[in-house]
Amino acid sequence: MIDLTALSLPVNLGVFAVAAAVIWWAGTTLTEAADAISERTGIGSLFAGTIILGGITSLPEVAVSVSAGLTGEAALGVNNLLGSIALQVVILAIGDWILGGRALSFVTGKPVVLLQGLFGAIVLIGVAVAVTVGDVALLGAGAWTFGLFAGVAALLWVVVGEERRGHAGWQPTDLPSRRDVTGEAAEPMPLAAALWRTALCAGLILTAGYALARTGDALAQQTGLGTSFLGATLLGFTTSLPEISALTAAVRLRRFAMAFGDIFGTNILEHFGATLSRGGFPCGTVCDSSCSGGCFMSA
Repeated sequence: MIDLTALSLPVNLGVFAVAAAVIWWAGTTLTEAADAISERTGIGSLFAGTIILGGITSLPEVAVSVSAGLTGEAALGVNNLLGSIALQVVILAIGDWILGGRALSFVTGKPVVLLQGLFGAIVLIGVAVAVTVGDVALLGAGAWTFGLFAGVAALLWVVVGEERRGHAGWQPTDLPSRRDVTGEAAEPMPLAAALWRTALCAGLILTAGYALARTGDALAQQTGLGTSFLGATLLGFTTSLPEISALTAAVRLRRFAMAFGDIFGTNILEHFGATLSRGGFPCGTVCDSSCSGGCFMSA
């Protein structure tokens, strides 16, 4: 394994910038593929945003957590995760700016989106409680880890059921068509092409996320900023680039529910990245042992 601390600071900054650019491109391309999968299969844009976009755009956080844990920097991984969660709400404001004139929460018109946001808050509270009371080892992980996993699965099942029932919401007016976007094709890409593109983007995002983790650790040492500060700020922002690019593309495609699904889905799913920051130790164990600053952010 290459020791990146042996490289010069400009080289590491260059690698960091290239990895961030790859993540941005992959996030934009992934949204187009998820849109096609949603239309071709009928799974719904909110569910596609939650599972496809939210799951795959969480990969940089997972890569950072795993890589940081393997190198003994659990604080970097957990603080990056919690910093990214805090940035997700700010990212929604970027969608408002791109849309212009109307807030995303107004034009979505689906009560199930509000329900998903509530579930995200519930999961975050669960993580904070787990950090506060501590965890108990269970089957190689922790009791809270399994409990949160079961809770998230149940909440996603409720969201899918509510979206399929399609309760009527408000209807925004004077908005462009979902496909009224310059340069966009009238028909989505074929399903096979969308699936291949999704797999490609997932691989690129995961690989670039790993590169960000390695160079981020090296930059923390070379600049003297420290892993907790760097993880909660620069790495937290950079690993949120897939969400930013995916949300930007979703808004331009007029897939507003998908944009919300991306953000809320990421927030719900990436809580489990902390359990991987030390080779699978539960979140409470990691926080108690190595990152009190990150635990304070969670609380």
